[in-house]
Amino acid sequence: MENSNRAAEKKYNIWIVILSVAIPLIVGALFGINLRDLGYDVEPLTFLPPIYATINGLTALLLIIAFWAIRNKNIVLHKTLMTTAIGCSILFLLMYIAYHMTSDSTPYGGEGVMRYVYFTILISHILLSIVIIPFVLITYVRAITNNIERHKKIARITFPIWLYVALSGVIVYIMISPYYV
Repeated sequence: MENSNRAAEKKYNIWIVILSVAIPLIVGALFGINLRDLGYDVEPLTFLPPIYATINGLTALLLIIAFWAIRNKNIVLHKTLMTTAIGCSILFLLMYIAYHMTSDSTPYGGEGVMRYVYFTILISHILLSIVIIPFVLITYVRAITNNIERHKKIARITFPIWLYVALSGVIVYIMISPYYV
């Protein structure tokens, strides 16, 4: 059974690699493109940051409840919550790109120690949001290919990183929100 699970898992590896590389590259490229600067008449989507921060918070909540569900052997609820968390992360990413392609970046206006706190959280959030992509994909693939023991092993790493990324996204939003125009 173990070999058939690994064989099923292996067919997804190319997609895990492609998505793990492509997503950060595409986001990075699109982050630097502002449609208004290119002459397109688009309204800045300034209403999106509180929405995608809320989605980050919802993702964190889903992860915590999914953890509770699996600890209580509620596999169906766990699967539903984890799939929803992935969907929320995708929705967040689409809104984040849309906002940055239509709106000017907001500089952080805090001073002193808070400036260091903000940038420490922001930088760790950005770096770990890149790192978490292959972890989430591998964890998900191991679940859908029914390789549960290997799923559990990597989920122990994926869960705290993903939770940190979701929560730190909310904290970054709260810290920068007073400086939105």
